[in-house]
Amino acid sequence: MSFQVTGMPEADAVLDEHPFAVVVAMLLDQQYGMEHAFRGPWKIKSRLGSIDPGVIAETDPDRFVELATTPPAIHRYGRSMAGRVQDLARHVVEEYDGDATRIWRDATSGDDLFNRVRALPGYGDQKTKVFIALLAKQLDVRPEGWEKAAGDYALDGYRSVADVTSPETLQKVRDFKKAKKAAAKAAG
Repeated sequence: MSFQVTGMPEADAVLDEHPFAVVVAMLLDQQYGMEHAFRGPWKIKSRLGSIDPGVIAETDPDRFVELATTPPAIHRYGRSMAGRVQDLARHVVEEYDGDATRIWRDATSGDDLFNRVRALPGYGDQKTKVFIALLAKQLDVRPEGWEKAAGDYALDGYRSVADVTSPETLQKVRDFKKAKKAAAKAAG
């Protein structure tokens, strides 16, 4: 399966070709439109010439902030996200020898996968669950117990970026999130 999240074939291709790009995109997916967040790795690769975690980790922080904040920025908070992306890259280099696929490939269970993903800089519980669902639904990474680790994001439907496979499903996810937000507001 190939990603169809960004609305830009060249940006989706970066996600297809570079596992670390998917980890970065998920990091950027907060307080920012998901298709824009998932374009972030393509912007980095276009400007830096690489999306390799080793290259990113070794890039001068000021230079990386500059490329992250150059319009269109990688995120609405490009400066702080530049630091987070570099922290994430350093973690993948130090813990997984720069091979992002080892985060999920070496996981022995859903719980182990949850712990590995949750340990990534910038990943909280909800982001971890969404990422596990994305791995399962988009990349067929399904260690035993992944459904429990992903929580409700493992369910069928259009709940998160894990369920986006076309412009139509992107809209369905947006509609779901909007309805959920409205229900929460109405409840108090």
